[in-house]
Amino acid sequence: MAVTKNKINLGGLARKLILENILDEEKAQEAHKKALAEGIPFVAYLVANKLANDADIAKAASEEFGVPLLDIATIELDKEVTDLVANDLIEKHHVLPIFKRGNRVYIAGSDPTNIQALDEIKFHVGANTEMVLVEESKLAKLIERTLDETDSVFDDMSDEDLADLDNLTISDESNDTADSEVDDAPVVRFVNKMLMDAIKKGASDLHFEPYEKTYRVRFRVDGVLHEASNPPSSLAGKIAARIKVMSRLDVSERRVPQDGRIKLKISKNKSIDFRVSTCPTLYGEKIVLRILDSDSAKLGIDVLGYEDFQKEIFLENLQKPYGMFLVTGPTGSGKTVSLYTGINILNTEDINISTAEDPVEINLPGVNQVQVDEKTGMSFPKALKAFLRQDPDIILVGEIRDLETGSIAVKAAQTGHMVMSTLHTNDGPQTLTRLKDMGIPSFAVATTINLIVAQRLARRLCPHCKQPMNIPKDALVSEGFSERAIDEGFTLFEATGCDQCSNGYKGRTGIYQVMPVSDAMKRLIMEDANAVILADQAANEGIPDIRTSGLKKVQDGITSLKEINRVTVE
Repeated sequence: MAVTKNKINLGGLARKLILENILDEEKAQEAHKKALAEGIPFVAYLVANKLANDADIAKAASEEFGVPLLDIATIELDKEVTDLVANDLIEKHHVLPIFKRGNRVYIAGSDPTNIQALDEIKFHVGANTEMVLVEESKLAKLIERTLDETDSVFDDMSDEDLADLDNLTISDESNDTADSEVDDAPVVRFVNKMLMDAIKKGASDLHFEPYEKTYRVRFRVDGVLHEASNPPSSLAGKIAARIKVMSRLDVSERRVPQDGRIKLKISKNKSIDFRVSTCPTLYGEKIVLRILDSDSAKLGIDVLGYEDFQKEIFLENLQKPYGMFLVTGPTGSGKTVSLYTGINILNTEDINISTAEDPVEINLPGVNQVQVDEKTGMSFPKALKAFLRQDPDIILVGEIRDLETGSIAVKAAQTGHMVMSTLHTNDGPQTLTRLKDMGIPSFAVATTINLIVAQRLARRLCPHCKQPMNIPKDALVSEGFSERAIDEGFTLFEATGCDQCSNGYKGRTGIYQVMPVSDAMKRLIMEDANAVILADQAANEGIPDIRTSGLKKVQDGITSLKEINRVTVE
């Protein structure tokens, strides 16, 4: 008779679940071992891996151990009670204090055999403890929400707090960085509130701007700046000093620009990075913070807004073993996300990927990222030369800015490497002429570039409040819509605005020109054709330009004609 190796004698809750046919013994054995290995409670492992229904587990546990079963969703938590127990204990034992009666604290848990949790909490709070049984999924959500609130580095700021800012007495500029907790506390809370508000509103940038008699804070949401606050102008120095302290910049240096970075842990499992840039102005330092969201690099190509045929061309060229893959567009058009999406697709165990970026905005596990820093001598050309000696398969250059960087990138592409990079040009044809204008030979441009993706970001219409609109056919034709599309019929929508969006828009979508460099286009490049001729050739090959792609988004009801007119050239 075969004997199962390392078999554990299961008891307690696990045995009850087996007897009730909620869980078979083999799965229980495996779950017990893996839960121990991962350092998580047995019940939490079962529910997380969908091995058993948490309602069934809770019912069986209540019957077996005589512990009352409670629907935790009906309980309104008291912050004073949840604050009785330190966050590390809540995380360690996967329990949550929910209410207190006299000298007894009631602890919500999904495993009634967790006696250690009761004993340890009893010792720390100096009160008797009693377990209340709850469903694991509801408990996990409530614990996460509680820790998010208590771990957050941000405090809510009321109107009274903002009024306190006006009451601060500011001495001469040399004392701006004084360590007076009384003076600095409102400024700290104000800066924290601005950061939190920006995150909640989905902003990409925060602008702290001092003027002679006013001070304003603006957020860039979905590509458009909105005023968020007007603190007293007398606090310009203290606000700048606070942000510099957070980003570890030289607080005493106010005459030259500085660049830094803030990493804020806003909950137990969520961090936000900010790229900080200071610039001396006439009335103080303007500071701009760019919110770096690592999740945006993991979105996947399906949500970026590519049309099906564009996505197919993108993926096909991404798999080529060598050549150049270029993404172009103005600042803030989503070039980095497009590049990182491609890198994530290629990032496998058998591929060596190296990147040179200024700055490294998002950390990518498995990718060798180099921070370009002219002060230390680490330039794009120097990084590229180093990469070529490190057996690369794919090289990413943050931006081709000059002839030296472009020449080395082209040589790398010619010698069997895939090179990905960005340029600040308006569309695909202009990218080809821009490279030639830099001084890169026409034959090198023609033979190395596989694909150019030109892009913009346009705001999405809010699905809750967008309204249909009527525009005469002649006006539609003048905007660039084809007569065939107009005759077939489509509905245009306009932004109105509601409490679920920002001025009628919510989120953004990409608009793309995905232009492979065909043999015919290569011949034109060798003949030094200008951007207009190259654009005509692209159109003849059925490649829609940025404007045409944008109008398709309007036809599909994704965005408005007004928005497309804002981000593209008519």
